[in-house]
Amino acid sequence: MAEPDDTPDAADESADAGEPTQSKTQKLAADPRLISAARALRKALPGDSSFGDDPLSTAGSKGSQQLGRRLAEATAEKPTVLREAGLSALQVWDALGSGAGRIPVKADLTIVFTDLVEFSNWSMRAGDGPAVELLRKVSQAIEPPVSENTGKVVKRLGDGMMAVFAAPEDALAAVTAAQERLAPIEVFGYRPILRAGMHVGRPERVGDDYFGVDVNIAARVAEAASGGEILATGSALEDFDEDSVKTRRKRMFRAKGVPPEIKVYSVRAA
Repeated sequence: MAEPDDTPDAADESADAGEPTQSKTQKLAADPRLISAARALRKALPGDSSFGDDPLSTAGSKGSQQLGRRLAEATAEKPTVLREAGLSALQVWDALGSGAGRIPVKADLTIVFTDLVEFSNWSMRAGDGPAVELLRKVSQAIEPPVSENTGKVVKRLGDGMMAVFAAPEDALAAVTAAQERLAPIEVFGYRPILRAGMHVGRPERVGDDYFGVDVNIAARVAEAASGGEILATGSALEDFDEDSVKTRRKRMFRAKGVPPEIKVYSVRAA
């Protein structure tokens, strides 16, 4: 009877030879030093360097954010260099995809908040139907001027909105146009009157939103505006030509959360 042949065949040898290589690749991919280096590199790239590391950073509906959520969920328990590389690519895509050439990724931005005067009191009397009808018409009136002036609507806030612009001149043009487009609108005896506040700063972008002290200042300035008034901080007026705007200093301006050294002006296009 023939003795059993214990010599491994070619297929076995090939499989055995592949195992050390695969194991080495896996070890490199999971090397903490390489992962740390990849994470450090992300800080030098455009966009949110924590993209995919928290739910807020991928909370939007853009393709980059949807893929970021899936990648983050699939690799949450297994941090690897490939995970960081994938998130790096999505981070840049997210930063450049929606505002390339318009809204700077890491630069000073003009932050604008708007709302409607006496809307809350009117809507309580008018009811939900007229209120929703009005808000639809207001949205159709005030949002196109934002995109037409190289801006971006960050979020809708009931009867108002938050938007960002690359330059304060664009912001003033957009708000002025929005006020003009609101003039013919009337619903249930209410004519919407827009007020706004603008401030230049460098807010932190997380996902589709912006956060930080500069955002709070812009919101507080808007709250202090009268009906039809546009208030701007001194930082928002620095780049304007003197002949292009008319301003009036609000010397008695006080608002919670706004440092006292910040000067605020009522401003309109000349």
